[in-house]
Amino acid sequence: MKKTSIALGSGGARGLAHIGVLRALEDNGNYQISSIAGSSIGALVGGLYAAKKMDDYADWVSSLSLGDIWKLLDFSYSRVGLFKGDRIMDRLADLVGDTQIEELNLPFSAVATDIQKREEVWINHGSMFEAIRASIAIPGFFTPVRRKGRLLVDGGLLSPLPMTPLLYHDAEFTVVVSLNGNAHQPESEPPIKDDDAQSRDESSNKLLQWFQQTRQTLGLEGESQSSNNSVVDIFAQSVEAMQDRIGRYQLAAFEPDVLIEVPVDACGILDFHRGAEMIDLGYELTVKALKERR
Repeated sequence: MKKTSIALGSGGARGLAHIGVLRALEDNGNYQISSIAGSSIGALVGGLYAAKKMDDYADWVSSLSLGDIWKLLDFSYSRVGLFKGDRIMDRLADLVGDTQIEELNLPFSAVATDIQKREEVWINHGSMFEAIRASIAIPGFFTPVRRKGRLLVDGGLLSPLPMTPLLYHDAEFTVVVSLNGNAHQPESEPPIKDDDAQSRDESSNKLLQWFQQTRQTLGLEGESQSSNNSVVDIFAQSVEAMQDRIGRYQLAAFEPDVLIEVPVDACGILDFHRGAEMIDLGYELTVKALKERR
């Protein structure tokens, strides 16, 4: 079997496809995953895989309903993030336990961003829980993490495709998973109208309603609500555009043996209730990519 390093990219709920990718590589029988680097959701899934807890996480996330997702989002009254993330991370902490990265059977790096020094940070030792928490701290959504004097946020901000750490791992084969692949829209699908009041996905629309209600409760109303695009839609599209450009530069500098691209429109960034669907998609895309390489 080929010793294989894998980089798992950032992209919200689309990152559940990483689970399917890892399962497909294992089922193929020709690849031994020997090291992992991940940004944001890639760090979460990659860390759980390295800690041999991924299947437990997959079972849990596949059972979540849309209502369950909203119950997990705990509003933060801080000015640095809409959500604290404690409810989500408490559940993940139950899965990870007190796992230290040094105790893993394979090298693992969670990539975060030092927002003050404007540089990416590789977390490859210490608490797995802390590493994942820092890597998924989406700016404006989840509160940042302070670690060793640094203020850390989501790794996808500067490294949506965390390939550089793989250069330090002894592997024969490299796989990179991007969550910002080309959108697949059927020609028969009607275009989204400018005056369409509905958001592109149900979760974004629900969060917009919740956000507007929260603004009123906190006395923050006053900004125009006439925009037809939800807060999450605008945020997601902005991040996706940025990550797509950065990812292209990263791929130009580091050419993997296999690139697996999950379409950017596969699901919304908060559509974690579509876990089973995303896992299946990741599996199918990996099987296809490995066949095309032959």
